[in-house]
Parts: sequence; C-alpha cells; structure tokens
Amino acid sequence: MKLQRQQLIDRTVEFVKQRLAGAEGGHDWWHIVRVWNLSKTIGKLEGVDMLVVELGALLHDIADAKFNDGNETLGPEMARQFLVDQGVDQLIIDKVEAIVRDISFKNTFGSEVQRTIELDVVQDADRLDAMGAIGIARTFNYGGYQGNVMYDPHLPPRVNMTKEEYKKGKSTTINHFYEKLLLLKDTMNTATGKRLAEERHQFMLTFLETFCQEWEGKDSSLF
Repeated sequence: MKLQRQQLIDRTVEFVKQRLAGAEGGHDWWHIVRVWNLSKTIGKLEGVDMLVVELGALLHDIADAKFNDGNETLGPEMARQFLVDQGVDQLIIDKVEAIVRDISFKNTFGSEVQRTIELDVVQDADRLDAMGAIGIARTFNYGGYQGNVMYDPHLPPRVNMTKEEYKKGKSTTINHFYEKLLLLKDTMNTATGKRLAEERHQFMLTFLETFCQEWEGKDSSLF
C-alpha cells in the first residue's frame, strides 16, 4: 500500500534524524532542516515537483562521502533503498537518487551531470547554506572537527584543482572560502538562488576583510 504524501515525508524525517544522530555540526540534522526549508521556498517560486524536492533535500546528505571513507555511491544507494522500501514510484526514486548523487560541489570539477529543475532547486539551497553567516559558522566548525589550521598567510589557496585534489588535499579554514565558498555565487541555478546568493556572498567578503584586518592588527577603529 502506498503511503500518503505526509506519511512519506514524516517517515523520511525520522529516517534521516536517526541516520545523522551525532553527525558533525555542519552536516547534521539541522543542516538538513535549513536546506529542506529553503528548498521549499525556492521550489514554490520555481514551479517544480515539490515531493521530489522535499525528498531530495531531506536525503541529500544521508551518507556524505567525506564522512564515509570517500564512498560516493553509498548515499544514492541508501536513498534509493529507503524509497523502494516505502513503495515510492520509480520515476520519483530516480529523480531523488540523482539529486543525492549529483548535488555535491565536487561534481563541478569536470563531471557530467544531467540537470533537472528539482536538482537545481535543492543544489541552490544546499549551496546557500554554505554561504553567509551560517556558511561561516559551518566552515569553522568543520575546520575544527578536521583539526585544520585556521589561517596561515604563507599557505595560499589552491586554484585549478582536479576533483581528487579538492577531495584529498589539506588546506586552511580561511583558504576554504577562496577554494569553494566564494565560488558558489556564480554556480547558482535558479533566479531565486542567484538573488539570495548575492547578499550572502557580500557578507562573507565583509567578514574576510575584517578577519584580515584583525589578523594584522589593523582594526579599522584604530584609524
């Protein structure tokens, strides 16, 4: 027997909550909630299949590769199996699995991705959560979790990376802004995502300018 839409969403919420219990603070259940809420906001403005968008947002980080020994197939497989177990239509399963598989920033490094408007919406929401005030907080949380150096002025950001270099290379937390976060504005897919990204991007630029002033002991209030 097929589940009603709300029953399916409720079961997905419980599944994801259990799966992400104890997860790193930037990729935990509350990250999912923010992406889910923002996906619904963007999706309603873009006119998409909202069930696919909601399921994709809820399941998009069900098994993030960087927390699973680099395994990029585990997340899509886990999402697919969960939806199969719930009796979801095959077409919906395929679309949600594609979101989980293709959403990651690392797939911008030369990967072939088949675009759908639902992927565009969830990807924008996920990338927006890596920007602005929340993005800054998540970046420092993850940097501490990984034991990364906060900043080293003698270690420049990496440019023109391959996918493998991005996945495996070590960097500083501040360099991560230049290697990923400041690039996100220009990767937005939807009109709504592009508009929201502008403000969050500017907030990060202001933060970085202030950070560098304070690092060098040149606080603007002194002059």
